Amino acid sequence: MISIILADDHQIVRQGLRTLLESQPDFRIIAEAADGLDAVRMVEKHKPDILVTDMMMGGINGIEVTKQVSRLSMNTRVVILSMYKTEGYVTEALRAGAKGYVLKESCSEDLVRAVREAIAGRRFLAPPLSEQAIEVYIQKSQRSNSFDPYETLTTREREVLQLAAQNLTNAQIAERLFISRRTVEIHRSNMMHKLGLRTSTQLVHYVLERGILQTAT
Repeated sequence: MISIILADDHQIVRQGLRTLLESQPDFRIIAEAADGLDAVRMVEKHKPDILVTDMMMGGINGIEVTKQVSRLSMNTRVVILSMYKTEGYVTEALRAGAKGYVLKESCSEDLVRAVREAIAGRRFLAPPLSEQAIEVYIQKSQRSNSFDPYETLTTREREVLQLAAQNLTNAQIAERLFISRRTVEIHRSNMMHKLGLRTSTQLVHYVLERGILQTAT
């Protein structure tokens, strides 16, 4: 049996995905997560074969989830479900370690195929995404010498960035991450310094412009 965890912040979407995937006799949903942080914890606990995760959800986004899962559970393959078909999003997902990238407008067979290709160790991009175009884009990115301050952030600093952009206070962030408020303050200060940000407004604008979150609430 292929064990799968589903991560999406909409329960009705998770129910639909569960129904679709469990129609396959060898697929088994072992857990669900309602946001990115829970998804990482669920994967660390259950070590599934596959994580199917939404690109944009509360906590941390699918790309950050993929980065952390790749480190915490090396045998778990990630399939990202997304409404974004731009090369930038796809490339970031693949660079983070995702094996599959399926558009929400895709047919159900594409998601099933993505899971099976991921299990086989192959990469799957749902049509109309082009594997060749993505490879070219990745090569261009790798050849670029431009410095990206975001890449200097630690895992915890990226988590604090995304949670802060959702208007969570330091105390709320500390509760979500199971760390002290003082530790959050340190991570936030370091993150703001690295990114050259001074205000919460600048932080929100940065996150939205970079596409880390779809909206900031």
